[in-house]
Amino acid sequence: MNIFPAIDLVGGKAVRLFKGDYARMTVYDDDPLNAARRFEAAGAGYLHMVDLEGARDGGTPNFEVVRRVAQHTGLFVEIGGGIRDMAVIEKYLDAGVKRVILGTAAIADEAFSRAAIQRYGEAIALGADVKDGEVAIRGWLELSGMTLDAFCEKYQAMGARTVICTDVSRDGAMQGANRALYAELQRKYRMDIVASGGVSTLEDVKALSALGLYGAIIGKAVYTGDIDLKEAIEVAQ
Repeated sequence: MNIFPAIDLVGGKAVRLFKGDYARMTVYDDDPLNAARRFEAAGAGYLHMVDLEGARDGGTPNFEVVRRVAQHTGLFVEIGGGIRDMAVIEKYLDAGVKRVILGTAAIADEAFSRAAIQRYGEAIALGADVKDGEVAIRGWLELSGMTLDAFCEKYQAMGARTVICTDVSRDGAMQGANRALYAELQRKYRMDIVASGGVSTLEDVKALSALGLYGAIIGKAVYTGDIDLKEAIEVAQ
């Protein structure tokens, strides 16, 4: 299983939200490139980035930060948040990003999402942020009315390779990963499943790895020191 340390971006800084609440935000690094380099030094090969302002409002307000990280580290960088047209996908891929994540667009613009998967293949991932049993959109502020199963079935049929599933109720809450959810997804679908939200102990990492998942995203626990990134990478492998 691959470990993806996470950098969420607001105002060019590395931050974490509590359960998706923009009013409950902690800044962990004024320069996300510093955080990315620390992760790389600990043995990380992958990095998950989210432009939270882009997710909420659209656009790419933190693009320059993402470009710097992609070009000044050797990490496989994936980015989500505000990616809603082909021009933005190309902008990120041209900057050295390896994979872009469609979240709101996967719900709001199925034709665009289908075209992106057809054109870019494995460079496209789908982000399914689950809240109260539904996929949430626009920075987790709205519920889409679509269930997680309906979402996964639709995009698997379209040929999507990777789905990143976040349990919003656990994100940033240090309450442990929703192991039952990821076990079910791994059993039901052929896509690469990435677990996100609440991964807060090495036991979580061991359990998710044992399920055979493609990846797990670790956010707050890396910043607080509750998980040693180097150890997590070793456990996952």
